[in-house]
Amino acid sequence: MTSDVAGSSLRGVRYGRVNRHADSRGSFVEIWRSSILGELTEEVAGLPNASFVQANLSTSAAGVLRGLHYHRRQLDYWTVLAGRALVALVDVRPVLADETAHALVETRELGACETVSIPTGVAHGFLALEPLQLLYLVTNEYDGSDELGFAWDDPAVGVQWPSVGGTPDGRPILSDRDRSNPTLAELVGSLRGAS
Repeated sequence: MTSDVAGSSLRGVRYGRVNRHADSRGSFVEIWRSSILGELTEEVAGLPNASFVQANLSTSAAGVLRGLHYHRRQLDYWTVLAGRALVALVDVRPVLADETAHALVETRELGACETVSIPTGVAHGFLALEPLQLLYLVTNEYDGSDELGFAWDDPAVGVQWPSVGGTPDGRPILSDRDRSNPTLAELVGSLRGAS
């Protein structure tokens, strides 16, 4: 298993790759090993005393976009099992610290056996470029209280999503939640008001 195959401009984000061992019988992939990320310190996870507590499998048809989702109490560790995804990461931490700052945006295409570790405070989303299976480990059990997000197409953020083939208008296929998310400015305003 390898990690850190490509750097990131966002603090705490780490990209990696897992190895697939295949022969005529099938294949074996070691998805995660604790020594790869090391101790989940506050610098790595974005929160103190983190440990992985839940694993999820997301399957998406080509053209599905999920995001942009934001967590205050959760580190995500994603592994693409099959397919390809355009992953968008938006570092919201500078905006929360200083209302005159801008969010930092990074996009990267990930394929089978590629990984990304996403610390707390970095919003994330992906567009399935082909049928996709995405396994993700998280440090917070789902209860709905930390499921925040903002508009995938917020012009103030400026994620450059490609046009989607196979849809009438070239726009991605979205859930009701992702279609109705607020802007980043509205989300930040509500988070500041809740503090």
